[in-house]
Amino acid sequence: MLGRTANGLFWMFRYIERAENTARLIDAGLRMSLTRMHGHEEEWESVLRSSGVFSSYSAANSEVTSADAVNYLLRDKSNPSSILSAIEAARNNGRMVRTALTREAWEATNECYLDIKAQLARRVSDAEMPEIINNIKQRTGLIRGAFHGTMLRNELFNFSRLGTFIERADNTSRILDVKYYVLLPAVSYVGSSLDNVQWESILRSVSAHRSYGWVYDDDYKPANIADFLILNGRMPRSLAYCYDKIDSNLSYLEREYGERSSCHDMVADVVGMLRGHEIQEIMDRGLHEFLQDFIGQNSRIAAEISDVYRFYQD
Repeated sequence: MLGRTANGLFWMFRYIERAENTARLIDAGLRMSLTRMHGHEEEWESVLRSSGVFSSYSAANSEVTSADAVNYLLRDKSNPSSILSAIEAARNNGRMVRTALTREAWEATNECYLDIKAQLARRVSDAEMPEIINNIKQRTGLIRGAFHGTMLRNELFNFSRLGTFIERADNTSRILDVKYYVLLPAVSYVGSSLDNVQWESILRSVSAHRSYGWVYDDDYKPANIADFLILNGRMPRSLAYCYDKIDSNLSYLEREYGERSSCHDMVADVVGMLRGHEIQEIMDRGLHEFLQDFIGQNSRIAAEISDVYRFYQD
């Protein structure tokens, strides 16, 4: 398969995942802002940091306001990670590899782009926000559903899945890191009702609120939540789950091409690390340091996959 095709599929699904993740972060920010009578800026700064765009936002804006933060995350074309930019990039990558996609997968992607572009042609009012956020989540879900329901399970499928789970692992780790070091206003709030509301919002931002309740009976303890989002292999947005899927898709590629490379070993090391630790051990050593190391390793693995499979070569 051409490296250009692998690259297009990998990034198409990274951008689809990024758009959905950003929509969920905005939704969480809106929920958190409802719990405060004042000081909404802290919540939106945390959302911007979770998205990895706080520096670029600050360069263009003198202060953090909810309206400007939402607009920057939702539709600002100067922000390459905005929802509108991500969906447009996903569609452009999909068009580049059009012949590698089924008709249903391409049509779902194209219709998503046209619909969201029309909805985000102007600033979104507060009253319109819930409907638009839900539409973004539904549209990206339709792309994933069409893709899963119609694509042959070959290397095209594997590269697409690698993009999805590399992006998802990055998103979950950043959200969890920001919670501990930015979102909580002060140490004195730990264990308070405010702390619990914020944890609940973080769980909602990664679609884990209800499933967490099934496992922990709505007991919002930091160690339990960290365990759920890092080590629980049944939770589809946890780091452990993402890396099990990255590992399995690379294994399919290993069998397809008959060779094992450096990225396979790097991923195996991460899988072993996640399986070999208990959450209390991670927290005792430093959750922030663990997550920062993970984010860096995840980025290096993405770059290594790109190099090994010659994404930019024909």
